[in-house]
Amino acid sequence: MIILKTERDLKAMRPACMVAATVLEEVAAFVKPGISTREIDQFAAERIKGYGAKSAFLGYRKYPCHICISVNEEVVHGLANDRRVDFGDIISLDVGVYYNGFVGDNARTIAVGGCNVAAQQLMDVAERGLYDGIAQAVAGNRILDISRAIQVYVESNGYSVVREFVGHGVGRKVHEEPQVPNFVDGKSSPKLRPGMTLAIEPMINAGRAEVTVRNDGWTVVTRDGSLSAHFEHTVLITDSEPEILTCREKTQLKSKAL
Repeated sequence: MIILKTERDLKAMRPACMVAATVLEEVAAFVKPGISTREIDQFAAERIKGYGAKSAFLGYRKYPCHICISVNEEVVHGLANDRRVDFGDIISLDVGVYYNGFVGDNARTIAVGGCNVAAQQLMDVAERGLYDGIAQAVAGNRILDISRAIQVYVESNGYSVVREFVGHGVGRKVHEEPQVPNFVDGKSSPKLRPGMTLAIEPMINAGRAEVTVRNDGWTVVTRDGSLSAHFEHTVLITDSEPEILTCREKTQLKSKAL
């Protein structure tokens, strides 16, 4: 069942999304060559707590970390550990928080210190694909319009779209209906209505689309070892233009005392 958010719901959900966006921004600024992914996760935990929120991922289906940290060929759901990131790596940071009874969910892929042209182009296409998808998130369209926009842009630039993992509805829970594929899958596609809140999140690979899961049971990697990039926003369907709830430019937050 697709849950339409009321104005009362959105009054609580917008701050949750702002916390998620602000934590993502702070974590991205914290990343530098030589730091371990465990240190990144610990920093994220501190910032989430600093805003009076909780990680939406820690403990979810027994996930053991506060945020998802995926490096280079890792697509999504990477686990924090002793691995140290190097200059030139690209790293996906996926932050979800519970606040005010609602979830805010967003992600971005960044370069550690800097990167080569090929890696930057991959990230640019993934991010542009996200915004092309968001542009179709208007009432009267269908989920497949979002999916098609992302797929067409990504594949026209020579990259592939991951099939095994998709975007989703989000609200009081991390995952709600409907699913939001980043490709046209031929299945029935719900019509977009005001009050729907969607986590739109292209996951694209520099090589082939196929992925596999490591023995840790969580970390998704490209099967051919190629680089992958991941971008995500929580988006509200309105009576007019889509509202990006995790767009941090709308407001600034003050951290609560630890």
